[in-house]
Amino acid sequence: MSGGTSRERILGRVRRALADVPREERPEDHPVVRDYLRVHGERSPAETLDLLAGNLADYRALVHRVDAAGLPALLARLLAERGARRVLAPAGLPRGWLRDARVDVLSDTPALTARELDTVDSVVTGCALAIAETGTLVLDAGPGQGRRALTLVPDHHLCVVRTADQVVDSVPQALERLAPVAARPLTWVSGPSATSDIELDRVEGVHGPRTLEVLLVAGDPRPV
Repeated sequence: MSGGTSRERILGRVRRALADVPREERPEDHPVVRDYLRVHGERSPAETLDLLAGNLADYRALVHRVDAAGLPALLARLLAERGARRVLAPAGLPRGWLRDARVDVLSDTPALTARELDTVDSVVTGCALAIAETGTLVLDAGPGQGRRALTLVPDHHLCVVRTADQVVDSVPQALERLAPVAARPLTWVSGPSATSDIELDRVEGVHGPRTLEVLLVAGDPRPV
């Protein structure tokens, strides 16, 4: 079956499904009832943070807790233990975060190709939000996060999460705070990249970083 034939068949089904919809009707004319649970259970902020850390660990992310003052030293130690020499920092990442690290800090530019990104030892980013119930980090290409390729090509990703204002309980809460996809691309990360073959043998690092380290930072590390 040719690609054109498949395309026309699919579009034909869409047209038939919409045949009885008035031309002037718009999606917003029919509000969607959202009466589902927004959060599963009640938790204190500390319990939400513990849930996030536990779910991240279940996905085989390495989780670290630190205060804002200790963030540069922790990043330096983790990069040294990794043996990282060339570290990528997206635009908007606070310069002080890597002040203690003995590495070459590379700034991202659109000229960096996927092949060049693959030669980087580690990438350090912030995030937009972290979701406790699913153990998910959300990046939206905002300041300190960079374009999507930065967190998909390098083998080691260090992601900084501000626990005071970037942790939410649930996906519905996250969606209320995120910019529409049309405005910014959203990357949802639950643990390091992983896939399984038909015999359920898990392989990590196929579609993204083999190692994900999440730094849960108490306080505001941005002025650091």
